[in-house]
Amino acid sequence: MRIHPHPYPHRPQRGFSLIEMAIVLLVVGLLLGSGLGLLGAQLDLQRTRASQKILEDARESLIGFAMANGRLPCPASPVSQGIESPEGGGVCTHPYDGLLPGVTLGLPGVDGQGYLTDAWSLPANRIRYAVTTAHGSSATTTDGMRNTGMATFTPNLSVCSSASGMTASSCGAATALTNTAVAVILAPGKNAASGGSGLDEATNLAGNRFFVSHAPSASGAANGEFDDILTWLSSNVLYSRLVQAGRLP
Repeated sequence: MRIHPHPYPHRPQRGFSLIEMAIVLLVVGLLLGSGLGLLGAQLDLQRTRASQKILEDARESLIGFAMANGRLPCPASPVSQGIESPEGGGVCTHPYDGLLPGVTLGLPGVDGQGYLTDAWSLPANRIRYAVTTAHGSSATTTDGMRNTGMATFTPNLSVCSSASGMTASSCGAATALTNTAVAVILAPGKNAASGGSGLDEATNLAGNRFFVSHAPSASGAANGEFDDILTWLSSNVLYSRLVQAGRLP
C-alpha cells in the first residue's frame, strides 16, 4: 500500500520566546502597578472624606454636649479610656494635647479603649481635641461661660496656615485662620504612625494653643509632609446654639 504524503507540509508550532514572554510580563506588571496605585489613591481620598465627616459629627456632638450641660467636655487623657479628664469637667488635665472623649460624648464607633479614630482606624489615628483655657476653666465648667458673660469670654485657640514665622503669642507671618476658636478637633491622617517630623505637623503635637491647617503636602515641601485634617468650633456658632438652648446669656 502506497502512503501518500500529506498535501500540506508540516509546520512546527511556534511558541513565545523568552524575550517576548518578558515583554508581556513587563507590560502586565506595569498595568497592575498603575492600577494598584490608582486604587490606593482612591482609597486614601475616600478615607480622607470619611475622616472629615467624623470631625463634623464630633463638632456637632460637642455643641450638643454644651447645650445639655452648659459647658464643653474636657479632653480625654491617653489613659482615661475615652472619658473626659477629669470626669465632670473643670480644670482639664490635657487641654491642648488630649483626645476626643468619645465615651463621654456617647459617640458610636469608638475603639476598644473608648477613643474615636479617623478612617484609617489605627491607635495612632485617634482623634485629638483641644479646648480653650481662656478665663481659666470657664469653657469646661458648668455655666462657666454664662457666668463670665459673652462680652467678656474670649476663647484663644489659634489656627494658622503655616508654622513658619509663628511666634509664642500669634501666627506671626502666617495667615491666622482663626484666633478665637473654642475647640480644635484634629484627625492625624494616613501618616499618623510615622508623621509629626515636619514643622507643621509637629506644631499640632506641641501641646499649646496654636495649630496649623492647610492642604496636604508631600515630604519634600518646605515644612515637610502634612496630611492632618483639622476643624474647629467657632465661638459665635457655639454662642448661637447656647442662646437657643437657654444656656446664654
